[in-house]
Amino acid sequence: MPQQIVIVGGGVGGTIVANVLARKLDINEAQITVIDATGSHQYMPGWLYLPFNHSAGIELSRSERSLLNSHVKLVVGHVSQINTQDRELRVLQTGERNGNGRGAKGNGDAAGMTAVPYDYLVLGTGARLAPQDLPGLHEAEDKWQHFYSLEGALRLRSALDTFQGGRIVLAIGGIPYRCPPAPLEFVFLLDEWLEHRGLRQKTEIHYTFPLNRVFPIESVAEVAAPLLEERGIKTTVFFNTEAVDTERQVISSLEGEELPYDLLVMVPPHRGAQVIENSGLGDGQGWISTNRETLEVKNVERVYALGDATDLPVSKSGSAAHFEAKVIASRIEAEVLGEKPDPKHGLYTGEVMCFLETGHNHATQLVFDYEHPPRPPRPSLYYHMEKQLFNRAYWYIVPQGLV
Repeated sequence: MPQQIVIVGGGVGGTIVANVLARKLDINEAQITVIDATGSHQYMPGWLYLPFNHSAGIELSRSERSLLNSHVKLVVGHVSQINTQDRELRVLQTGERNGNGRGAKGNGDAAGMTAVPYDYLVLGTGARLAPQDLPGLHEAEDKWQHFYSLEGALRLRSALDTFQGGRIVLAIGGIPYRCPPAPLEFVFLLDEWLEHRGLRQKTEIHYTFPLNRVFPIESVAEVAAPLLEERGIKTTVFFNTEAVDTERQVISSLEGEELPYDLLVMVPPHRGAQVIENSGLGDGQGWISTNRETLEVKNVERVYALGDATDLPVSKSGSAAHFEAKVIASRIEAEVLGEKPDPKHGLYTGEVMCFLETGHNHATQLVFDYEHPPRPPRPSLYYHMEKQLFNRAYWYIVPQGLV
């Protein structure tokens, strides 16, 4: 019988694992299933730009089915429980498509819950926003802004469109969070946008960060800090946000500082997926304890994790998930075929490659792994154009695992 390979989460990592395995394994060797809550694949890096343009964001989403190999089964539904002892998932299905695109019925109970067995499980369950973890955010969600969802980015654009000057504060609600460069990128792009609108002289931009520098990695902070100073963007480090008072329009820190604002842009607190907490697979914040090289979930057999869901000491980014997916696919392929994992492709070295926009059509590139910190080149038009090209090419090469 074919091995049942189940992938929870249709993000970049899960989609790549599914497509690579579908090309490598015969349908008699493995049945590959992706379970995704919405059936819609989001290109999250594009949300950063929405506050500064007129796009509706439609181009940042495609159906997950359209990105999957025809031999991969897609189940649209919510995984409510993961039982690693019985190797079974409980899934509340809202839709399902088999490999050839025709509708298929699952074997579920009267409440619509379906038991999905697996031989190998890949958890690409991602991260969720948790504003309730920071006092003052959840109670007044319409009085602060963010760009960590499509809806949030569009609402932030509306707030900027009516902004006429004052103090804009960007603050971090907690570490870790998705896409570490994004807050820096935002303030650089904001500086440029305000300049074009004739509002820069009327606006103070204030960037805060919880650590003793403006970015977690020192070599990147050394590049970013002079640029922030050059652009007149004020910074406060060691600012660990404790609470937000949206009535007084003040944000306070654990260090005892208070910072007033006219427009607040928050990076909301993040947590792992609820199902990970429900299933006892995560730490106190819901991040999955993951082997940094094999990407196996610790103390659990035949279960792998990747991307934002893990507790790995790398950025929570599509880039990390991209490289991790190739390793997981290689290891599962070898196990299904009864072979040893490829020593070259079967271990993750912490590889990440991403860009950092610095505004005014310039960007730099961050390439690093566990052992080698990034050495960002001087920001230039070249890297900005490379990032714009990647944004456009993403749909055609990345989810398919072609790069």
